[in-house]
Amino acid sequence: MEGAAQLVSMVGQLVGEEYRILRSVGGQVAELRDELATMKAVLRMQSDADAGSVDHFVREWTNQVRELAYDAEDCVHLYIFRVRCRPNDRFFVWCRRLLSTLFSRHRLAGEIRDLRARAVVISERHARYGLSREALSRSASLAPMLTATTHALRASNDPDQFVGISDQAKLLAAKVEKMDVNKERKVFSVVGFVGLGKTTLAMEVCRQLEAMFDRQAQVSVSQTFGRKDLQGLLKRVLHQIVKVKPDKEKGIKEEDSLTPGDIDKMDLDGLTSTIEEKLVDKRYLIMIDDVWTIPAWEVIQSKFPRNNNGSRIIVTTQIETVAKTCSPGSDCIHQIEPLDEKDSEKLFLSRAFGFKDASCPKELKAEMGKILKKCAGLPMAIVSIASLLASYQSPDSKDIWERIFRSIGSEMENNPTLEGMRQIVTLSYNHLPHHLKLCMMYLSIFPEDYVVFKDRLLHRWIAEGLVEEKRGLTLLEVAEGYYKDLMSRNMIDPAPFVSNFRDGGVETCRVHDMILEVMVSKSLEANFVSLVGGQYGGMSYDKIRRLSIHGVEQGAKDLSPPPKKMAARRHGRRDVMEGMNLKHVRSFSMFELEGHKLLDRLDEFTLLRVLDLEGCSGLRNKHLRDICRMYLLKFLSIRGTDIRKIPPSVGDLEHLQVLDARDTYLRYLPKTVTNLEKLERLLFSTKDTWLSMWQPPSGISRMKALREVNNIVIRDNIQVAKEIGDLEGLQGIVVHVNGDSEIREELRKHLAASLCRTNALRWLNVGDTRVYGDNNLDYLMDLRSPPQLLRYLRFDGGISRLPDWVGSLSYLVEFCMSYGRLKGDQPFAVLCKAPNLRIIRLHEHFYSGDKLVARTAHNFLALKEMRVSCHNEFPSVFSFQEGSMTKLETLELNFYDNQKSIEGVEHLKKLKEVQLIGWKNNSAINRALELLKEDSDRRSKDNNQYVVGVKYYD
Repeated sequence: MEGAAQLVSMVGQLVGEEYRILRSVGGQVAELRDELATMKAVLRMQSDADAGSVDHFVREWTNQVRELAYDAEDCVHLYIFRVRCRPNDRFFVWCRRLLSTLFSRHRLAGEIRDLRARAVVISERHARYGLSREALSRSASLAPMLTATTHALRASNDPDQFVGISDQAKLLAAKVEKMDVNKERKVFSVVGFVGLGKTTLAMEVCRQLEAMFDRQAQVSVSQTFGRKDLQGLLKRVLHQIVKVKPDKEKGIKEEDSLTPGDIDKMDLDGLTSTIEEKLVDKRYLIMIDDVWTIPAWEVIQSKFPRNNNGSRIIVTTQIETVAKTCSPGSDCIHQIEPLDEKDSEKLFLSRAFGFKDASCPKELKAEMGKILKKCAGLPMAIVSIASLLASYQSPDSKDIWERIFRSIGSEMENNPTLEGMRQIVTLSYNHLPHHLKLCMMYLSIFPEDYVVFKDRLLHRWIAEGLVEEKRGLTLLEVAEGYYKDLMSRNMIDPAPFVSNFRDGGVETCRVHDMILEVMVSKSLEANFVSLVGGQYGGMSYDKIRRLSIHGVEQGAKDLSPPPKKMAARRHGRRDVMEGMNLKHVRSFSMFELEGHKLLDRLDEFTLLRVLDLEGCSGLRNKHLRDICRMYLLKFLSIRGTDIRKIPPSVGDLEHLQVLDARDTYLRYLPKTVTNLEKLERLLFSTKDTWLSMWQPPSGISRMKALREVNNIVIRDNIQVAKEIGDLEGLQGIVVHVNGDSEIREELRKHLAASLCRTNALRWLNVGDTRVYGDNNLDYLMDLRSPPQLLRYLRFDGGISRLPDWVGSLSYLVEFCMSYGRLKGDQPFAVLCKAPNLRIIRLHEHFYSGDKLVARTAHNFLALKEMRVSCHNEFPSVFSFQEGSMTKLETLELNFYDNQKSIEGVEHLKKLKEVQLIGWKNNSAINRALELLKEDSDRRSKDNNQYVVGVKYYD
């Protein structure tokens, strides 16, 4: 107490009157927050304003307001970071902190005075030049666009994308398929203006010719493609060509034994030789989309063998000279044509009114005709404008249709240009709600043709503060709504699902090159994002807010701190980026995977909220020390790096919401992670380890915000098993019990009790480290109150039977199991009762009986996919009775080297694909293939054949 009194006395004597001024910093920050809210309202008005009503002065004025808002926000966060006393500080700590932050308070008080003075000057400038609020107002006739619901908008993945292209596709497919006498490899080029549908046409040709070629692949080339991008492109090719097309004579699709993991580990030489080996004696069809330069084409085409098997390469390009180089013969160049009037109208109506063969109200027909004339038959332009008008279908919407028509540049009508196409994309962007504009601009952070994981994007949006709170919804649910809205408006496109053994399918997306170009332009204009490297090499910026490294030009590696008083020119060119000032950066993304000298300056990123270093091999353990001092950090991804240790100081990151440490060399996480009370997502896995887990310490219940945690093992700590039930918001967990622990029964009992209390759980993977133990999971049998909202459920361990409560899960979509060693009618007798179960995956030792029977009584209402991938001998017979799995479309069975058989496949009436896996010399596989081929052929008269596939082990 004496020490505390002495410290208070020192504070009073030291600063006197100035101390009272400094004590008011907190109040000044509160006032600054109010100013910031007003500034953001002005910026939102400018964002929502009609583009034509915002002149150059208004833009410049709002740019000044935006920069002031950024600086004010930085000032508020600096107060939180360096000055503010913590709510839980005791009196002595509070006094000591007050004394230690005097200098920071003094400087912060001066910065606040400067900011408020700048605000006064900007406000006076507004009044002096007579700027009115009307200039920032959206036209009333377009105001409903901001509240338009997404139910009227068309999903992007529908068959209407082929409107007007089918005839061209048939014509080109006939040319591609035709075999010359010498069967030499030929290259066909599809050339035409952006937005004409070159990619769609080429993909449709590949689809039509799928059965004609042994191997196929489709890859995209970025505008800045160089030799360093070649390895990634060849990996994408190899991933696809190992998926062999059906043999025309046998009717069986034989897949390669090369795994995705094998491919990802290959270097350039290994990829080249493997592609040569796989294609040299095959007829292959490769589509290379969006080739921009002749050097890019030359380096790519050299990697594909020039065999005499009638192989084909299809290239799409906007540039005629590239097309002529790729395809020297004029008969191999296809000049894509715009849609004619009839097809243009058909595509427009299907998108604007949401269904095929829609008709246009007579009151809107004239406006539709004028709009289509300006769209000049470009599918991308038509889809963009139709999606914009999808919420305005009633006849009294004529004035809105007229305004949209007047907004389209006249140059598109007679001679479509890139600028005209950009204008149409910009028009679609301008009529997005304000919150979706920010989310779209945020996508400019990612490089061209980059496939973005949906979860990664949504959590980054949240960490950046781009997602608005809505009553009754979590921020993640609101972000999901944003994502679906942008997808339905065709602003982002779905990319193929990525799947793995434990996590199932993961949704991904990408952005069309033209849309990305517009987003980059908007982002740079608003100083929303700063891009460095690649095609943005040499760019410089006054103040960097969000920094994205796409690559580093030769000679631009030196990023040492700038000399004092050096002023950077906005968007100017430099040979070296030594003037980069990092103190205002709030988001840092690294796509230069070999690392960057900026990593050695991480201590300068004072205000960082988002740090995404996924896949960055240049990240070292020493860098984590600086990262753990980034007090404001909300999103941290070190996924795919070579990090081996996270320091205990990670527990000081009290604002952290996401920590992604998957696929690293970490063996454990520090105990201090339990201090991260705002953490929502905690992901962990170790490279090259099949079952990598970490043991959480006692105190995990303090992490009240936790929604998703994976790969945890409870070894000997009963307290952890108890505390899991205290995580009320938990929605997903992967948890195993140490089956070798002397207190394993106690651990299991308390974990079962905890699972009964996790009422929000959607995703549960529960197992035991002793996978070969007897019935280690029987403690799950009698859960008094199992989580009723589960969508995904996996059991890893022995269990005498499936718990009855599994069949009562009305929301369950996917069930997985391994090492269960079930018998008799298990697991189908229970699983068939789950009304919405669509996917079953059964792995190692899931069954110990001889014959696995799906009986007539096991009537699955929704099951579409079943994959059985166990290597052991049981079950030896897979039997399907009539009426058991009436909606099953995909069936995968692993024979390995065992004598297995299939019965009753004729009862699976909805089958689309059956795949067998095993050793090539296994006679049982050959018998099963013959049975399946005969059954598929019998269905040909009803046009109900299915694909029969086989994948052999080496």
